[in-house]
Amino acid sequence: MAAEPARLPEALASFALRHLGPGAGPSVERLRAAHPDADPATLRSLVVSRGRRRVVTEGAFVGGPFLVLIPVAFCGALLSQVRTVLELAAAEGRDPADPERAAELLVLQGVYEDTASARAALETRPATPRTRPARGRTATLWDLVMRMARLLGLLTPSGEERSGRPARIGQWVLVVCVFLVGLVAPLVWLPYMAVSYNRATTRMMDRAVVFYVGSRDLRSPRRRVDPSMVAAGLRATASLLLPLVGLLVVAATDTRIGGGQWPVAGIVVVSSCLLTGGWWLWRRHRRRSEPPP
Repeated sequence: MAAEPARLPEALASFALRHLGPGAGPSVERLRAAHPDADPATLRSLVVSRGRRRVVTEGAFVGGPFLVLIPVAFCGALLSQVRTVLELAAAEGRDPADPERAAELLVLQGVYEDTASARAALETRPATPRTRPARGRTATLWDLVMRMARLLGLLTPSGEERSGRPARIGQWVLVVCVFLVGLVAPLVWLPYMAVSYNRATTRMMDRAVVFYVGSRDLRSPRRRVDPSMVAAGLRATASLLLPLVGLLVVAATDTRIGGGQWPVAGIVVVSSCLLTGGWWLWRRHRRRSEPPP
């Protein structure tokens, strides 16, 4: 993707079809076996709900001191989003490994207007491999991250009315504020990004259901309070406590280095960020490595 950032959507669609398509059908069959009384609308609702939780979970890696993992988190969330679309196609009796699904993915992501254009783009191969971009690695990575954010629907989703300039400025101000606070409270990104991923994935799944079914017919209503959102909020709140308590202890004990308290406060903030972020990452890794019941 770094070598061909302009072909990011096509690369992800092709990769997903090869690696996620074969498993989408069996995944839907297991879900159907676990809910034998579910009608097609309820089954679609179950697929969408599970996929939305998966996208939010994958995107949670952008929290706190692990901001350097934003590209990895975006890739994980994108592939989870794509996997859910393939499962929706499988639930409607379509082969999730058929090359046509890759073209449909590009249409649902707003990259192309129709599947014919998407198929032509997928079949096109560069005549010669590109050399390393002259702009530099950092600029290329930034461009890649922005493209992934747009594909995810985090930045001005295609096919929807664009917000006004004041609204866009307000959104960027909010992002900057959350980023700055996140330097002190490592998990404060979690609720913000969880809401963003949830909203963007819901829009994507609505388009997918309309595309495959003809209308957004989900039997089970959406929950007003999502448990994953509540969990993200609680984690972010808890992450605020450790640096706050540490700073209060520094102030109460009048601990100083070189005659000042600012170096001690900086050490407390950085160490608490690494401690809480590392603990959350270790806990998540441990949960994933545990065998299923």
